[in-house]
Amino acid sequence: MNGGQIGNVDLVKQLNSAAVYRLIDQQGPISRIQVADTSQLAPASVTKITRQLLERGLIKEVAQQASTGGRRAISLTTEVAPFHSIAIRLGRDYIQFSLYNLGGEELLSEYQEFFYTTQTDLVEGLTTYLKCFIQSHQALINQLIAIGIILPGLVNPETGVVEYMPNITIDNLALAELIEHNFHIQCFVGNDVRGMALAEHYFGASQDCQDSILVSVHRGTGSGIIVNGQVFLGFNRNVGEIGHIQIDPLGEQCQCGNFGCLETVAANPAILERVKKLIKQGYESTLSGIEGLTIQDICEHANMGDELAKQSLIRVGNQLGKAIAITINLFNPQKIVIAGDITRCEDIIFPAIRRNVQNQSLTTFHKNLPIVASEIDKKPTLGAFSMIKRAMLNGALLQKLLED
Repeated sequence: MNGGQIGNVDLVKQLNSAAVYRLIDQQGPISRIQVADTSQLAPASVTKITRQLLERGLIKEVAQQASTGGRRAISLTTEVAPFHSIAIRLGRDYIQFSLYNLGGEELLSEYQEFFYTTQTDLVEGLTTYLKCFIQSHQALINQLIAIGIILPGLVNPETGVVEYMPNITIDNLALAELIEHNFHIQCFVGNDVRGMALAEHYFGASQDCQDSILVSVHRGTGSGIIVNGQVFLGFNRNVGEIGHIQIDPLGEQCQCGNFGCLETVAANPAILERVKKLIKQGYESTLSGIEGLTIQDICEHANMGDELAKQSLIRVGNQLGKAIAITINLFNPQKIVIAGDITRCEDIIFPAIRRNVQNQSLTTFHKNLPIVASEIDKKPTLGAFSMIKRAMLNGALLQKLLED
């Protein structure tokens, strides 16, 4: 048998195990017969795979109460408590670590400022902080199965190589490999917004649909597109740069070099800058006396009726709506999810978004389209955990655990 065939046999094994695990995870408690029926795998294969999963402790048997008074049927459900993973959200000036069990429950979280100006600073700082985090929580960690990292920039999620970051110069940083070498554990690295979109699909607002678009308004403006329950990446692995759709050819210059990108209007720094400028020009506002003005202040005052704050956010909603309308025409999603501080002003911003979506996208596409606020915005590391969850469901990490 040649190497190619061996590879194929391994892949089939991985896909079959993943299909069984996925059914138990998503539909459990479920009987072996139901697993065989739904997966269309031979009962003998299902028996073999479930035995391996049971031996590894990844699933457990539970007795279902028999409604007929006969023998109680044995069903299967996933075991999540002993399997731990570390999820890391690397920001431009901070780093956050969380410990999760396999059920997506955050057991603890630590946040700290982290300033780095070079690739070396980034790698050294990250490994030092990670070592400390593992050492200080050793008592809580049972079986550490993976590390997930999300960051702003362009990442090849298959190889874990970081190709670009907006704040520092990166030279094809093989981050996953580096972490695996230092910590002897599987590592998954991905883009922060795509990770959030995946987290929203597994645990948040888009759990109920297969096609959704997450639009994130934070320091920049990005989007993550889910098609058929998968993050849409395309051949070049990075799509969804909604922040660089030009919405005003006469607008401000963007960091990307173009003029009037969405990000120059609908991102926290742009919103703050514009409000400060208007106050300086003499526009009346309850915000005028505030030292160190934040996006939260603007939202709070808009909700209290401050006209300047309100109008500023309506403008953001209008421009976001225009860009979202374009993505709706392209992808025809079942749901749009908005993440960011601006969702505190849902009653002000969402009507503006909806109005523009209705004016500028196909009626059949936007007719019953929900536009909702993110449900996982307050859990920045959940996107990193979602990549670990995905690796369990598609078999990449699952297979490694079965072979251990």
